[in-house]
Amino acid sequence: MEAPILFSSIPNLLSFFTFFLIIYLVAYFIIFRSWKPKLRPEASSCAISLLHGTPAVFFAVTSLLADPDRDFHSPNTPVQNLVLDYSISYFLMDLTHYLIFCPSDVLFIGHHLATLFVFVTCRYVVYHGAYAILVLLILAEVTSFIQNTWTLANARKSDVEFAAKVYALLSPPFYVLYSLVRGIAGPYFVYRMFVYYLSGAANNVIPRWIWISWVFVVVTAISVSILWISNLWVELYRERSREHESKVR
Repeated sequence: MEAPILFSSIPNLLSFFTFFLIIYLVAYFIIFRSWKPKLRPEASSCAISLLHGTPAVFFAVTSLLADPDRDFHSPNTPVQNLVLDYSISYFLMDLTHYLIFCPSDVLFIGHHLATLFVFVTCRYVVYHGAYAILVLLILAEVTSFIQNTWTLANARKSDVEFAAKVYALLSPPFYVLYSLVRGIAGPYFVYRMFVYYLSGAANNVIPRWIWISWVFVVVTAISVSILWISNLWVELYRERSREHESKVR
C-alpha cells in the first residue's frame, strides 16, 4: 500500500518543486538582478520562502479546521498530505540553494534535513500525526512574511536608505512576534505533544522512535531559534544604546 501512495504523490512533489524552482530563478535573474552577486542567492531564497510561508499557514489552518477528528495521532487527510508535499518541495528547493551557494552553512543544512525527516516520516512512513506537524508548521511560518521582509531590508540597509528605515521599523515588532511564537507558543505545544505521545496513546500508529525523533528535532530547532532571537535582542539594545549616547553628546 505504501508504494502506490508514494508514487501517486510524485506528480505533486514535482509540480511544487518546479514551482519553487521557477520562483527562485525569476527572483535570481530578474527581480534581484541588480543586487550584488553575493546577495542575490539569499534574496532569491527569501522569495521562495515568502511563497511558501504564508500560503502554508493558510493551507495548514484550512486543512486542520476541515478535519473533525484531528488529534495528535489521527490519520492524515488528503488535504493535509497535500500541505506536507508543498512544504517538502519547498525545503528540498531551499536545501538545494544552500548546498550550491552556502555549503559551509551546516546549521541551516542540518535544519532543513531534520525538517524534511519530520515531514517525510509523517507523510510517507506513518501516515498519521499531521495535526501535530502542521500546527508546528503554522507556528514556524506565521512569522515568515515579516521575517523575510526584515531579512531583505537587512541585506540592503547599508546602501539603501529606504531599506534601513524598513529594517529599523520592522525589527522591534518582528522580534516581539518571533519571541512570543518561538519562546512561548512553540514550547507549550511541544510540551502537550510530548505528554500525549509519552502516554502511549499513539504507539499503535506512530512508533516510539519516530515521535521521539520528532520531539528531539523540534526542541532543538526551538532552542536554536531562542538563542538566535536572544542575540538579536542584545544587538538591538546595543544599537539603541549607541544611538542614545550619540544624541546625548
